Amino acid sequence: MQLIEPRPNRPLPIRITPLIDVVFILLVFFMLTSRLLPVDHLELANSTDNRSTVTGEPLPLLTVTQAGEVQWQELTLPIAQLLPELRHAGISEVNLTTAPNAQLSLFTATLGELSRDGIQTHWKRATEETP
Repeated sequence: MQLIEPRPNRPLPIRITPLIDVVFILLVFFMLTSRLLPVDHLELANSTDNRSTVTGEPLPLLTVTQAGEVQWQELTLPIAQLLPELRHAGISEVNLTTAPNAQLSLFTATLGELSRDGIQTHWKRATEETP
């Protein structure tokens, strides 16, 4: 009397279709449950080794206007005239934002000038209309 069925001579194939279905269901689940929230400040450089974790004075905020000038405190100047003012004030790191109606080319030109002058720049997303 034989209690165990003999094994077949050929190997049983692994059916991949149910595995693929499970992977797609997981993919859809994670796509629907995760959100990409807007970030207030984006770090443009990855070197953060020399930064302190202690919070100090906030970084100066520069705003690129629709006309291509840059606002800093009560000054509104072209970037070429603002750079000496920033150097004189000893500023080496700033947050850069734009007016909602400013062109991207004005932002990138300002960012390039700040980088060429050795000022570390962080980008701040404009979220509301400025008067």
